Amino acid sequence: MRRIIIQEFISLDGIIQAPGAPEEDPSNGFKYGGWTAPFFYKADEEADAFMQNNLSPTDLLLGRNTYELFAAYWPERADGWPGINEVTKYVVSNNPLELTWVNSEQISGDVVTRLKELKAGDGSILKVIGSGNFAQTLFQHELVDELWLMIFPVILGTGKRLFGEGIIPTSFTMVESLVTSNGVIFANYKRTGEVKTGTIGG
Repeated sequence: MRRIIIQEFISLDGIIQAPGAPEEDPSNGFKYGGWTAPFFYKADEEADAFMQNNLSPTDLLLGRNTYELFAAYWPERADGWPGINEVTKYVVSNNPLELTWVNSEQISGDVVTRLKELKAGDGSILKVIGSGNFAQTLFQHELVDELWLMIFPVILGTGKRLFGEGIIPTSFTMVESLVTSNGVIFANYKRTGEVKTGTIGG
């Protein structure tokens, strides 16, 4: 059984749009592209080590837009993400797609059934990076096993959010964490099941 992990740069108010550069995703007038960059310039060694561990090469599950961004950048810069060209990149899209990146495979049609088949098979973990719209499908069908979040101390107010409408309430437990010297929180969570309620002090 393989695990599906969603790994995201995320603001305090849940925005995941265009964390890396202004031109990354300006859709819907988003004007804060590159909002994580100032924090990376000041990152400490412990944070770098944590980040490198989270970027260990695994098979990827990507939405179309994220795939196209990655395919335009990483093939010629694999020294910055060793092994990324060798893993399988599964691209979830029902539209025609040119697979320009080596070891890429498109998933279309009955996407949920195909994802369940992938999870039930052998192989590395399946990691989702970016791909906010696709992430909603995973949440809505309870296919997310873990969340690896890098929480930045900014509020953006607008943009694409990780947690949209229609997500099934779910409990998680923290399995690993780090707070960097410049206020970024690395928090890795594992799914534990249904949300439990009660009365405080009762």
